[in-house]
Amino acid sequence: MFLKIAAKWFINHLVRLEGCGKMFAVVRTGGKQYKVKVGDFISVERLPQEIGANLEITDVLMVSDNGNVKLGNPVISGYSVKASVVEQKKNDTVLVFKKNRRKNFRRKNGHRQPVTILKIENIKH
Repeated sequence: MFLKIAAKWFINHLVRLEGCGKMFAVVRTGGKQYKVKVGDFISVERLPQEIGANLEITDVLMVSDNGNVKLGNPVISGYSVKASVVEQKKNDTVLVFKKNRRKNFRRKNGHRQPVTILKIENIKH
């Protein structure tokens, strides 16, 4: 019961932040969830598409249109988000530093995660 009330509160909070009259969706790709609306640029885990390619994200978890909210269980069937690939790149370097004190042990490594930049074209039913 508490989870249903908390989920309703969270959804209403998202709708209030976004404002009425604007359509947005929550999609899942690469194991992460993103709140998107038309015209947004999002950075997702590396996808195998070429630059300029169009793709369709069918894992739509939630849609809000003019304050009307639809929730999936876990996804909403029939909804999809169209996006185009803008860029393939690597994120900024994350430094990994290991040290054992008094043992003269130090290791410094860097990691750059590959990402794909997507532009959201439309949210369709």
